[in-house]
Amino acid sequence: MWTGAAEQSIQAVARRTMKTRILMTTLLLASLAQAKEPKAHQSGTLLQMDSAECGVEENSGKSVVGELVGTDSAHKKTHALLCQEYLLQSETVIYRIRPRDEKHPVLLPVGEKAQFRIRKDKMLLQVEDVDTKEREYSVVSMTPRQDKSTTASSNK
Repeated sequence: MWTGAAEQSIQAVARRTMKTRILMTTLLLASLAQAKEPKAHQSGTLLQMDSAECGVEENSGKSVVGELVGTDSAHKKTHALLCQEYLLQSETVIYRIRPRDEKHPVLLPVGEKAQFRIRKDKMLLQVEDVDTKEREYSVVSMTPRQDKSTTASSNK
């Protein structure tokens, strides 16, 4: 029934359709493989807030007249700059963190639950009672949390 040329044409269309399907399936699988699940937030409790020394501010005691005449002493006044430092306890680790925005730090409620995740070199922290904004914190130190069973056996 079919002529040779028409049969070849139908087979060529079928091959192209099959190649297109294979290509689309490959692209779909590759995109699914590249898709990453967003990191889930961990939960923790803000245990305490301390003021920690994070630098020194210097004020020179020189005056303009003293500079011009050369009679002013080089007296410098220095005082320590204090930063907020929090203890955040998760299931396995106790983090000591400081806000990265030193000029406008937000006072966090101690004793409240917080959600956090670590991305690259910073901790993104969100306290639901304050607002829904994630704020950046620097991790100063991390201490493994002791299990309850370890402390119970050491008390015996």
